[in-house]
Amino acid sequence: MKNEKEILKWFNNELSVKEIEDLKQSEDLQTIEKINHYASQFETPKVDIHAALEAFEGRNHSKKTPKVRTLNYKVFYRIAAVLAIALASAYFLFSNNITSFETSIAQTKSITLPDHSQAILNAGSKLSFNQEKWTVKRDLTLEGEAFFRVKKGQTFSVNTAAGVVKVLGTQFNVKQRKNYFEVTCYHGLVSVAYKQTAVKLPPGKTFRVINGTIEAVEDFNAKKPSWLEQESSFDRIPLDQVIAELERQYDIKIKTEGVDTSKLFTGSFTHTNKQIALQAVTIPLKLSYRIEGETIIFYNYGLK
Repeated sequence: MKNEKEILKWFNNELSVKEIEDLKQSEDLQTIEKINHYASQFETPKVDIHAALEAFEGRNHSKKTPKVRTLNYKVFYRIAAVLAIALASAYFLFSNNITSFETSIAQTKSITLPDHSQAILNAGSKLSFNQEKWTVKRDLTLEGEAFFRVKKGQTFSVNTAAGVVKVLGTQFNVKQRKNYFEVTCYHGLVSVAYKQTAVKLPPGKTFRVINGTIEAVEDFNAKKPSWLEQESSFDRIPLDQVIAELERQYDIKIKTEGVDTSKLFTGSFTHTNKQIALQAVTIPLKLSYRIEGETIIFYNYGLK
């Protein structure tokens, strides 16, 4: 390609005859002619200075006065409140490190805790604890019934609506139901705090409260609670508590007709056969039962 000076001389018709002849023999001639053609199409815009000045002055005089908006403080505070609640909720969700486990009707669940202690939940129970604080404080909340095998270490606490159970390393069962609180020690030593009462349970001892009254309970030799073997056992327990356990284990509804539900029951029922379980409870108490739809009625012999 020819240099810029030669191209400009071509555009301005300043080339000599010899230079024109040389250019015609050049391979760049066609390209240069195209450049010259398109360049000739451009036209420098002409501006009317006076008209432009008059238009500018007219636009300047007709400029609108900007509107001033008053801040609505009620709206501002409302938005601020919403943002504050959102931020607080987000903080709670991300900082709250509560771990929970729950069982439904006729279900048990084995749980390995952060220190490798073990908790087994009975049916219709809930266990929760703070995962983040566990290494500092082994602290749980229980609703229902659970059996614990606790690794030795710092204090291990089980909080219930009825009382607090504390151990260092042991095996024990805690049952907290409506109007019922029971702690049973199978190994080690268990400390129980119930209202103003504090007791320590060695293996084979039970602390039981029914309807707000502390009950005397005989010693036992079992190594673990019977419900771990799919059987519920009772030692002089009011019938209404036994009925509640039947309902939990079989997802049934039981009503009574003319039956004293405060009478005490000693015995057990299986978790694997509903008919046998119902008979195991009603026959020793000289009761019978009938089924009406999805409800089971307990009644005394001779009545229907």
